[in-house]
Amino acid sequence: MTGLPLFSLRPENMVHQTMKTRTKKAVQASRINHNMNLSPMLLNRFAKLSAFRRSSVPALAIAVAVLLTACQTTPLTPVTGQPPARPVAQSGPALRATTFAQLPGWGNDDLREAWPAVQSSCSVMVRKPEWRAACSAAQQVNANDLGLLRSYFETYFTPYQLFNPDGTDTGLVTGYYEPLLRGSRRRMGPYQTPLYQAPDDLLTIDLASVYPELKNLRLRGKVVGRKVVPYPTRAELMQGNGLAGKEIVWVEDPVEAFFLQVQGSGRVYLPESRETIRLAYADQNGRPYKSIGRYLVDKGEMELSQASAQNIKAWVQANPARKEELLNSNPSYVFFKEEKLPDPSKGPKGAQGIPLTPQRSIAIDPQHVPLGAPVFLATTLPNSERPLQRLVVAQDTGGAIRGVVRADYFWGFGDEAEDRAGAMKQRGMMWVLLPKGMTPPGGN
Repeated sequence: MTGLPLFSLRPENMVHQTMKTRTKKAVQASRINHNMNLSPMLLNRFAKLSAFRRSSVPALAIAVAVLLTACQTTPLTPVTGQPPARPVAQSGPALRATTFAQLPGWGNDDLREAWPAVQSSCSVMVRKPEWRAACSAAQQVNANDLGLLRSYFETYFTPYQLFNPDGTDTGLVTGYYEPLLRGSRRRMGPYQTPLYQAPDDLLTIDLASVYPELKNLRLRGKVVGRKVVPYPTRAELMQGNGLAGKEIVWVEDPVEAFFLQVQGSGRVYLPESRETIRLAYADQNGRPYKSIGRYLVDKGEMELSQASAQNIKAWVQANPARKEELLNSNPSYVFFKEEKLPDPSKGPKGAQGIPLTPQRSIAIDPQHVPLGAPVFLATTLPNSERPLQRLVVAQDTGGAIRGVVRADYFWGFGDEAEDRAGAMKQRGMMWVLLPKGMTPPGGN
């Protein structure tokens, strides 16, 4: 794919950034400061100069990029910075209606394990008219009766198989998790790597205020004099002192801190106070994410099949002098906010604004799969041919999760979740479940 201006359109709710081909995590509205009202002014000013039409989204992207003085170009890479793909010509509909009998493993899945994720999603989806009947009925179902649960889905939903633009029905399924780090409120001893909250000068421009068709797309930068310029890269932030005073905690391992940013949220254990806090995604510097695994592959340091989180950490241990080179090859930088951890069994909040359910929540591309919809996923376990066929819920998004048949599977918290997420790079098929009577986007 061709490059776009470095300061380009980005999805609003980034919850996590996943490894290898991808990206991370999201929150609700991005941090907005008093300069937010620059958006209409900047866009209208450039509109007068360029006389571009409101309906020209590609032209708008280029125009805004020029206005914001982003003169560099970078390849479209996985994870939080990746601009959303525009519609392309398809050989057929992206969604095709089918039956539950056609879903491989549908009759074997224990739907009771998926029900908490379905109910939490319905607490949000019930506000949508087309989802109201199905989500209202869900409140009356006995969650312990597997037969009734299966009957509920078959009564209120129609499964639609997802197809890629080229007509194929398989795509990439990766995994992500919630990591645990050790840290301190103070910089001391082994705790030398800071994790920051969002800086005050980070400007977020909401394009939907002027162009409704660009809903959920934002620009990030900062004001210098009378200009809006791209926010500094990771390397520039690490070399400068602009984030001083914004430290939330200091952690002991810079590589683990990097992977915390890739995942988008995580937990930090503070030995001094014996408490564990959660760091949730707050914002991002607006720079495109570049996979450090891909960087090592391009440098000939490892094969693509070896580019797992575990192997990358091992490479850094063997090449400590090149650690900063590797980490700074990714210009993206994620900022966090501290949250209490009242219930350790619950996952971090995804893009839908509700806690993720381990092994029953996935991140999807919301351009093709409605956020909050149940999805039947048919793939395999990491590094194996053993089937992984189960009902999950589309509760998260990620900058590198782009495409129709594309999912990032949330494994949960802990060492086992980390191992499985880091190794997961499988092929899979997907069916989205939509309420009966609902017109599927792009389907038949």
